[in-house]
Amino acid sequence: MLKYEASLVLRGLVVSASIGVHDFERENRQRLLIDVELTLANPRRPRQDDISAVLDYRFLHTEIQKLVDAGHYELQETLTHDIAEFCLSRPEVTRVSIHTRKPDIYPDVESIGYNLTVEK
Repeated sequence: MLKYEASLVLRGLVVSASIGVHDFERENRQRLLIDVELTLANPRRPRQDDISAVLDYRFLHTEIQKLVDAGHYELQETLTHDIAEFCLSRPEVTRVSIHTRKPDIYPDVESIGYNLTVEK
């Protein structure tokens, strides 16, 4: 009997976010990069080659953008936990790993970020 493990992965989503605790961060939106990996429960080969047979990844892009557009976040940690909560509300998802990072904070640093992994 075959045993399957599968993940749905979103890499490098770039959003313009109102995020940060400093005045300069509150005054202007800034780029935020987001990666999400969802571990799926009971993955199997789809019986049909149709989007209705799998978890449609469009919800990730749509829901993350809604969270970012809803208002100001003080902390990457808060936004990251909010993303994890809506991902884990899907019955097909058993585990989520999220990495958020700000690429434009320091001129000599690629990015500064926060990683979170949560399992049901």
